[in-house]
Amino acid sequence: MERDRRGNAEAFPQAPSQQEWEAMSVEEREQVVASLPGEVTWDEMAMPEGDRHLGAKVSALDVLRAHFSRHRRPRMYLGAELPVYYPGERRFAPDLLAVRDVERHERDKWVVSAEGKGLDWVMEVHVGGDRKKDAEFNVRRYARVGIPEYFIYDRKKERLMAYRLPASGPGKYVPIPLVRGRYHSEQLGLDLQVEEGRLRFWAGRRPLLESNERIAGLKKEARQLRRRAAEEERRREAAEQQLAKLRTALKRLRTRGA
Repeated sequence: MERDRRGNAEAFPQAPSQQEWEAMSVEEREQVVASLPGEVTWDEMAMPEGDRHLGAKVSALDVLRAHFSRHRRPRMYLGAELPVYYPGERRFAPDLLAVRDVERHERDKWVVSAEGKGLDWVMEVHVGGDRKKDAEFNVRRYARVGIPEYFIYDRKKERLMAYRLPASGPGKYVPIPLVRGRYHSEQLGLDLQVEEGRLRFWAGRRPLLESNERIAGLKKEARQLRRRAAEEERRREAAEQQLAKLRTALKRLRTRGA
């Protein structure tokens, strides 16, 4: 077992090993899942990193949930700072996580043995403090437990780092290549890049917009519709006036002819 940065391997709750789990009855498994805390302590979390950390995390979660809510496949569960329990491992709570092909119901924790599946994608947002936690310690830990992809969004340096497990499976991450300024996530089916000070997700050539961008777009569309409606109204009124003039002229001609 890898020790935490202070050398204490037993400081925090952890799930039983897979061997222990398989030896349990259904009732015993339910008791274990219920007993595992659905929150983490301050000692386990990095120091608060302010608005830049929170904003990046919330925006990314908002964008991904909006995108996957519009698509049936793959069914994607998305979470933020959710306590995660791998068999025999100290729990952790990544900034963002995604799991493919599972139900999207709300959860207080992710117990791998109970869910029957581990995480598929993880992102950590770094603003300040101990860079080694995300860039070294978590790189080893997430690879060891078998998380296929791990992304680090470094807001201070405005850059991404992206890793993927090779086809051989758990072991050691390899960097995801940068292609035309973007990193491709096979697990999300999306491209990621840092663009003008923000994390941007792309579905092919289409950027995925944040809520404020979608709202601004809808407001612009509404203004355009109102302008078109007003223009159509002016045209209708002008046409009615012209028709009235033609009717008056026609009436005059008929009067003279009579």
